[in-house]
Amino acid sequence: MAARGRRAEMMATSISGPRVLLKQLRETMAEPLAAQARLDKIVALIADNMHADVCSFYVLRDDGALELFATRGLAASAVHMTTLRLGEGLVGLIATQASPLSLENAPAHPAFAYRPETGEDPYRAFLGVPVLRAGQTLGVLVVQNRDSHVYGEDETEAMLTTATLLAEMIATSEFDSLIKPGQDIDLRRPRSFLGSGFTDGVALGQVVLHDPRVVVTNFVAEDTDAEQKRLANALDTMRVSIDRMLDHGDMQSFSDHRDILESYRMFAHDRGWVNRLNEAIENGLTAEAAVERVQNDTRARMMRSTDPYIKDRLHDLDDLANRLLRILTGDGNSLGHKELPENAILIARNMGPAELLEYDRTRLRAVVLEEAAAISHVAIIARSLGLVAVGQIENIVSVSESGDDIIVDGATGAVHLRPTPEMIQVYVDKVRLGAKRRAHYLELKDKPSVTRDGHAITLYHNSGLVADLPMLQDTGAAGVGLFRTELQFMIASKLPRLDEQVALYSEAIRLTEGKPIVFRLLDIGGDKVIPYLRAEAEENPAMGFRSLRLALERPGLLRIQVRALLKAANGGPIKILVPMVTDAWEFRATRVVVNKEIERLRHAGQPVPSKVELGAMIEVPSLLFELDQVLPEADFVSIGSNDLIMFMTAADRGNKRVAKAYDPIALPRLRALKHIVDMARRYNVPLTMCGELAGRTVESLALLSIGMNRLSMSPPAIGPIKEMILGLELEPVQRSVSAALLEGASGPPIRELLLEWAEKQSLVI
Repeated sequence: MAARGRRAEMMATSISGPRVLLKQLRETMAEPLAAQARLDKIVALIADNMHADVCSFYVLRDDGALELFATRGLAASAVHMTTLRLGEGLVGLIATQASPLSLENAPAHPAFAYRPETGEDPYRAFLGVPVLRAGQTLGVLVVQNRDSHVYGEDETEAMLTTATLLAEMIATSEFDSLIKPGQDIDLRRPRSFLGSGFTDGVALGQVVLHDPRVVVTNFVAEDTDAEQKRLANALDTMRVSIDRMLDHGDMQSFSDHRDILESYRMFAHDRGWVNRLNEAIENGLTAEAAVERVQNDTRARMMRSTDPYIKDRLHDLDDLANRLLRILTGDGNSLGHKELPENAILIARNMGPAELLEYDRTRLRAVVLEEAAAISHVAIIARSLGLVAVGQIENIVSVSESGDDIIVDGATGAVHLRPTPEMIQVYVDKVRLGAKRRAHYLELKDKPSVTRDGHAITLYHNSGLVADLPMLQDTGAAGVGLFRTELQFMIASKLPRLDEQVALYSEAIRLTEGKPIVFRLLDIGGDKVIPYLRAEAEENPAMGFRSLRLALERPGLLRIQVRALLKAANGGPIKILVPMVTDAWEFRATRVVVNKEIERLRHAGQPVPSKVELGAMIEVPSLLFELDQVLPEADFVSIGSNDLIMFMTAADRGNKRVAKAYDPIALPRLRALKHIVDMARRYNVPLTMCGELAGRTVESLALLSIGMNRLSMSPPAIGPIKEMILGLELEPVQRSVSAALLEGASGPPIRELLLEWAEKQSLVI
């Protein structure tokens, strides 16, 4: 009893305070000590401050073992010798659960694992806390005492605060000298992910975080009152900025963005979160270190939750914490979008196409996204730029550090973070093989795209950037089947003027060097946000006020663009594609606008195009039942498979839960596409497939099998598609698919049937 009383008295006056300890640790970090000597001094300081008989520090290795790296009180010979597996013993339990554990009598706990070499027999009281960084467990910090004692919340908080500092020490290069040869710590362990590949190709390079984490360098508070004031001011600033964004007129238009900001506002005013931040400051951390400490703990708990709602909120909390850190540190953005290393590989949760276009494309090799689907607009732009792109890589932002080595395999959807030398060599060989394939495709560029049984297939590029138009010379494509004019509007800070539009379209025509180019009229709205054009809030923006609907209600916008296209033709021919035609009258109304602008040029004495062809884009299912009205009036038609398949399946192409649920060439969809082909042939109207289906080999084979002979795709897809065409005997495949379409559900699945034909004909699919 006397011993226990003395222990209670010591604890009442103990903890000379985590603030004192943090200052001592900061001084120790600055001393010219060897890494092990520094670590030994740190655990001694913690033991003295906590009046503990033992303080031990375990580090999680890349093989899943927790190795004793330093101790005060246990046998010195056990350092770097004693290990526990994840989940093994009390230390392994803390590491797995990422939460503190306090016990009055540790040996009595069912998870206790005895290691005789440590000499820990006499110790009963136990307190262990995880050492966390970005929610990852890096190690475990433990204190022990001979006397039975329940460590309280203050002591636990003090240990967690100290662990924040240790986490940063583990991340430094100085720590490397403590690691045994052939081993590494878990923080730097190689990790592999499997997502959805958006493009073929392989990229090796260094990680660049699109939204870089703020690096906290000042951990120890000199004046806790001042730090709490800094936190309060930063919170006020953040809350005001969120309120302003929510109150801004434009935000009323974007319900998804508004929902996110409403979540931010809810968390920003959460008293529990704010109280935890203030408690961390009271324990001696600066305001920014407190934010990092609390977010580490919160992230660790939420990552281990099985509730999908809680996991979805994790991103909101991460973003909120990053906003607060930037206010506290004055770090608006720690890496300018154009300041890239060579072979940069961009990592992001998600991003818009305009954001991707801000980067220096000469240094960018790949894009890796936690979200996004293969037909999202950022994926389309990545393909257009010739970047390797992979999406649906869960949690990669949190485990990546800027500068990490990374490999991205677009063909398989695999991403290898911090790869081993052996893995790097495998992919270096793969890159060499890819270079040989590209050289092979280059050899095919001048060969006509004709099947073995004599069917000519015309291949075009999809584009939207003048930067990728010179690739026509490398691929041998017949022209540009789709030039997306909205990209100019999406990356501009204000509405492009007439002369700016004319300049862009003129340059595009010049770069195609006489080959045909089809300009699609402005297709904005939905997920293509134009910040300077206000729109009202819509529950379902993809099916709302967008594209041609917007253009017809804002005739000035439509007239200026049509005028710019006609002027850019400079007396030559021009092809204009009308997007998202829902009813025949919309197409007729657009032709009226085009004819008026032609007359306007003629009256002004300016050059009139020698030929104006106006086409309709088929991407709304209702138009399939009005083709007999549209086709007689259209000079050509194009299928926008991305939206058409989305509307036919009622599956949002940006929603990863449903985006992969529906096969775009399954029986119902292929029947619909064949109906369009048959109607276009009946009315003798040229038909081109401009959606992403055309650039995938199996899907393009399906299109050829139903009689489509004009395909437009991203430039990197031309080579593989042409190679498939050159080796294809088309007519037997067409007969087989026609029979399957007639047989319906009793016949074989279309995709399986095509894969069988590809194998029979030794096609590269």
